Amino acid sequence: MQDNHYEACPVARSIQLIGDRWALLIVRDAFDGITRFSDFQKSLNVARNILSDRLKKLLEAKILQVRPASDGSAYQEYILTRQGLALFPIIVGLRQWGEQFLFSEQEPHSKLIDIKTGLELAPMVPINQDGNAVSSKDTQVKKIKG
Repeated sequence: MQDNHYEACPVARSIQLIGDRWALLIVRDAFDGITRFSDFQKSLNVARNILSDRLKKLLEAKILQVRPASDGSAYQEYILTRQGLALFPIIVGLRQWGEQFLFSEQEPHSKLIDIKTGLELAPMVPINQDGNAVSSKDTQVKKIKG
C-alpha cells in the first residue's frame, strides 16, 4: 500500500516511473535517434533481459510506442510518444547539470547544440508565467485537495 505522501507528490510518481538509470538512458538514446532493440543494447551495453524489461515499462507508461521498421524490414522500432517527447527538458536539465558539475574542464564529454545555429543551448532555468527566471526560494509547493 502506498502512503498518501507518495500519491500526492508528482516528483515521487515521476521517479517511480522514469527514475531508473536504464529507463532514462533509453529515453536519452531515443532522443538521439536510436529506435531498435539491438541499437539500444549496443549503445547502453545492457543485458537483454534488463533492456526488455525497461522497454516494456516505457511502453506501458506510454512514453514509447512500437511501430514497424521505417525501412520495411521485419524489425520494429521504438519511438517516443507525445508523453515521451515531453521528457526532453528533463534530459536536457540532467545533461546541463552533469556538464556543469561532473566534468573537469579538460575532461572530454558531449555537448548538446542547436542544429540551426551550431551553438550550445542556454542553461535551462525555471520561469514563472511572466517569463521571469525563478529559483527555489521564489517558489513553494501548494497542496491541491481532490
